[in-house]
Amino acid sequence: MTTVYRRRKRQFLQLVLTCFSCCFILIYWEQLDVNVISHLKSYSYRYLINKYSFLNDSMSLNKEIAARLHNYQYLITHENKCQDQDVLLLLFVKSSPKNSHRRDAIRQTWGNEQYIYSELKAIIKVIFVLGIHKDLSQRKRVQRNLLVEDQQHSDLIQQDFYDDFHNLTLKLIFQFEWANTFCKNAKFVMSSDDDVFIHTPNLINYLLQLDKEIMNFWIGRVHRGAPPIRNKESKYYVPYEMYQWPSYPDYTAGAGYVVSQDVAVKVYKALMTLNTSLYIDDVFMGICAKMMEVPPQNHIYFAGEGKAPYHPCIYNQMMTSHGHVKDVHHLWREATHAKVTSLTSGFWGQLYCRLIKVFLLCKPYYVDTYPCIAAFS
Repeated sequence: MTTVYRRRKRQFLQLVLTCFSCCFILIYWEQLDVNVISHLKSYSYRYLINKYSFLNDSMSLNKEIAARLHNYQYLITHENKCQDQDVLLLLFVKSSPKNSHRRDAIRQTWGNEQYIYSELKAIIKVIFVLGIHKDLSQRKRVQRNLLVEDQQHSDLIQQDFYDDFHNLTLKLIFQFEWANTFCKNAKFVMSSDDDVFIHTPNLINYLLQLDKEIMNFWIGRVHRGAPPIRNKESKYYVPYEMYQWPSYPDYTAGAGYVVSQDVAVKVYKALMTLNTSLYIDDVFMGICAKMMEVPPQNHIYFAGEGKAPYHPCIYNQMMTSHGHVKDVHHLWREATHAKVTSLTSGFWGQLYCRLIKVFLLCKPYYVDTYPCIAAFS
């Protein structure tokens, strides 16, 4: 009797547990599908996306039709910006017309061309990429201010499409078109946002150490097997009609990535033959590069969408960090201070920084910044 009772009790508990699990899955299915299942499906599908050409075949257009999709007029440009100069890096910064304070902060800190040349003897060109202000009531005033700003700094380029999140692919095309038209002599081309902090001395030193004949070079924070967002409430929502596959090709986060000149040429050629309706610009960059058979290379000190921890041991190897607006001047002073080198050099300095980086980067939970492996580099 006791044995029968125990068996029935166990069966009852199993039934309750099964019902509870089913209810949990039904209630939270959407979250599970978005956060777990869709990622598993997309990552398993990424091999097909990266290996075969059906994605490019589905997005390819007649060259004349593709050209008409992004035939916009130049409002501000500088055709001679790179002329007769040995440009190491052409650095595009995607910026909104109203963000003049961000552009000024960049000019005074990591985007200071004169500082880079005086300290590192390298020529960089920092270009802010703009569309036109969406609000018609403010457009004339904003445009006048942009013209005054450009007369002072000569570093703005602008076309007459609306400056909007859904037009970021147009900015991508604009960047590579300008680079291939007016700055073919730049060895490297970079794309970033105006809320990204770039440790330009670290980046320039890294680029200077590369082989002069380097080709197929494309570095940044690589996303592998990322699924399209199907949630209509999301900023990154992409409908099936726009992109039908369960996985994007491998791509680098649009917050900051660097390509060699030959890749810039290849991507521009791809841009001229693809349907540009997909407005997630970094994904579209991945599609273009895949078409030209250029794989992205992950660099652990490109932060992608994350913000790097504030510490001299991090600054010593930092390349990019995302989400900086009000702290740009402070971070620039701290990151380029002589104490960074003195603190991180020598055996004890390196050991100290190893421990600090393990503490800052190796968390038991996900943090969107540099990976734990960066603590051991």
